[in-house]
Amino acid sequence: MNKADKYFLDNLRKIKEEGCTDLSGNVRPRYKDGTPAHTKYITFVTEEYDLSKNEFPISTLRPLAVKSAIGEMLAFYQDQTNDLSIMQDKYKLHWWKDWEVGNTNTIGLRYGATVKRYDLLNNLLDTLNNDMFSRRKVISLWQEQDFIDEPEGLKPCFYMTNWEVRVINDEVYLDLHLTSRSSDYGVASVINRTQYVALQMMVANHFGFKLGKFSVFTSNLHYYDRHTQQVDELLSRTPSDKQPYLKLNVPVKTNFYDVKVSDFELVDFECKYPQLQFDLGI
Repeated sequence: MNKADKYFLDNLRKIKEEGCTDLSGNVRPRYKDGTPAHTKYITFVTEEYDLSKNEFPISTLRPLAVKSAIGEMLAFYQDQTNDLSIMQDKYKLHWWKDWEVGNTNTIGLRYGATVKRYDLLNNLLDTLNNDMFSRRKVISLWQEQDFIDEPEGLKPCFYMTNWEVRVINDEVYLDLHLTSRSSDYGVASVINRTQYVALQMMVANHFGFKLGKFSVFTSNLHYYDRHTQQVDELLSRTPSDKQPYLKLNVPVKTNFYDVKVSDFELVDFECKYPQLQFDLGI
């Protein structure tokens, strides 16, 4: 069993057996029929992978829409957009439609719009280029001014990345730590982790760095009360013996903004199970 499958099964089982519920309080999310979307959750969960040792956070217990996952990263960090038309037409991303703000055809001043507003990605690249040992290599999508200027819109779940470099035998390794306030674990965990590894690969390749460690911290790891059947199904599944990994098929030092979704390849991924359908909390 690869490390990603072990984390996935262990965390789902821990939520089911030890998790708390928010059933006694008011909650923001609603299902499409208007019913409050309650969760069962655990807190302060960390996962760590060493990509240099082929430990990728890719579970084999569900099919993975890898192109859509990476497309979302490109929409946010290359196009730096919150425009639903770009997400849908260019990257075939349709899941964000449920979070449209009014009739603006956007998701509000969030994610890609925040990256653009504060020039976050270019600032990171500039720091890595000129001061790579700086301990200030942070991208934060949690910008209170955005929430004041435009209150509507889903506040970012995976909201911060910390970047570090290590030099080992004259090779530079790029590490990434991802921080999340909230994660719908059964639905999006593998998608989120895979897409941020793709982002790490793009930045590393931009400079010719090696892939190092990837870790993720989640403050509230949960599944919704309408996902119990799907969670039981996931817990009954047997992982593949293979260790899948993501490959970036471009020359070393390809400019970050020139990488395309089609440049990525998911290798040795094997899932014998069908996709599951989830009623989303919106």
